[in-house]
Amino acid sequence: MAADRRTVIENCSIATVDAHDTEYADGYVVIAGNRIESLGAGKAPEGLENVGRRIDATGHLVTPGLVNTHHHYYQWITRGLATDHNLFNWLVALYPTWARIDEQMVYAAAQGSLAMMARGGVTTAMDHHYVYPKDSGDLSGAIIRAARETGVRFTLARGSMDRSEKDGGLPPDFAVETLEGALTATEATVKEYHDASFDAMTQVAVAPCSPFSVSTELLREGAELARRLGVRLHTHGSETVEEEKFCHELFGMGPTDYFESTGWLGEDVWMAHCVHMNDSDIAAFGRTKTGVAHCPSSNARLAAGIARVPDMLAAGVPVGLGVDGTASNESGELHTELRNALLINRLGAHREAALNARQALRLGTYGGAQVLGRADQTGSLEPGKLADLVLWKLDTLAHASIADPVTALVLGAAAPVTASFVNGRQIVEAGRLLHVDEDAIARSTRVEAQRLARIAAR
Repeated sequence: MAADRRTVIENCSIATVDAHDTEYADGYVVIAGNRIESLGAGKAPEGLENVGRRIDATGHLVTPGLVNTHHHYYQWITRGLATDHNLFNWLVALYPTWARIDEQMVYAAAQGSLAMMARGGVTTAMDHHYVYPKDSGDLSGAIIRAARETGVRFTLARGSMDRSEKDGGLPPDFAVETLEGALTATEATVKEYHDASFDAMTQVAVAPCSPFSVSTELLREGAELARRLGVRLHTHGSETVEEEKFCHELFGMGPTDYFESTGWLGEDVWMAHCVHMNDSDIAAFGRTKTGVAHCPSSNARLAAGIARVPDMLAAGVPVGLGVDGTASNESGELHTELRNALLINRLGAHREAALNARQALRLGTYGGAQVLGRADQTGSLEPGKLADLVLWKLDTLAHASIADPVTALVLGAAAPVTASFVNGRQIVEAGRLLHVDEDAIARSTRVEAQRLARIAAR
């Protein structure tokens, strides 16, 4: 969009998710180029020039776009498998199949994952891709290409594994990289794709997979690499009781202490899951501002447990929401995680006081932006921030009798997305993606899922 071209959205409820949780029952938003120019109660200012479009958003709630902080796109083509397994057994069952992916499969799976999220209100997405079989093609390039085509803001967490079965890890021997190979490829990916600018559409993080699939050297040297290159760090942490036992047996300490010993706590770090954390662990994350990607549906699917999100928030830990891989969250949607985060956390020690609807929305927007290091640019609706926002239709049968729009969005049925904007550019119209063909993607993902199943069976 031209820098002076304006889009005016009027007659809508607005939840800004700013520092004061400012809301407007009937308000407007003005987008100029790729930025939010103004917003407030009532009608937009008169006399605006270069208005290219006016949207009557009667019956809608406007929020910041949702921010996904943890995912594994390649798993889109292995959904519905090992449905009654815990994490370790699930990994053992699926790694032999995942180790046979190639560029064509990964591209199709990324398209499917991104399409499902984008049409459900995600404007900033990420992918933690860590399976790089030998001679499988340009997997990182394929994922980034799919994100650019869909139109979302994107972080590739370039993952890696160097601890295979022969070293006491879980992945097959042929599915891992060498220490040197992983570090070299990660650095090359950062240098080719990472954009540090304010309105960057593509960023890269350094992301060794997990304590039970990478060596201590890869964790330590990966942290050093990320800080030398000025990018963020991501991994899995404290997901299951089995992981805690593994760390104590192999390293003589729990996961959080192990991460701290390898340089993996800090405001430039975020970890997925963090289900099994004691008071000391949470205090360490709060002290260092280490972020957490909370994945409630996946945690439930794999029977991992309930993360202590209310205690994390009270300790000052940045927390966002994650879909996680669609082999452990078959829906692949983030907007349903708003509801699941609230409900699952109320099953924990804090019960009805665990989270409310506005806290859940904050997790899925501003909290996610914090975790990805982009809270100055996105995650809330404020003048000067990037124009990443969603119009949720709340006047249909599913929501019309719920007076509070935020409660309707979070606790009601999954709300339709009438429009979604990223960087000022519309990517969804009436629940359909504008820049990619959903039907073609559905066909290609089915073909690639069937091809992978045939290869794995051989």
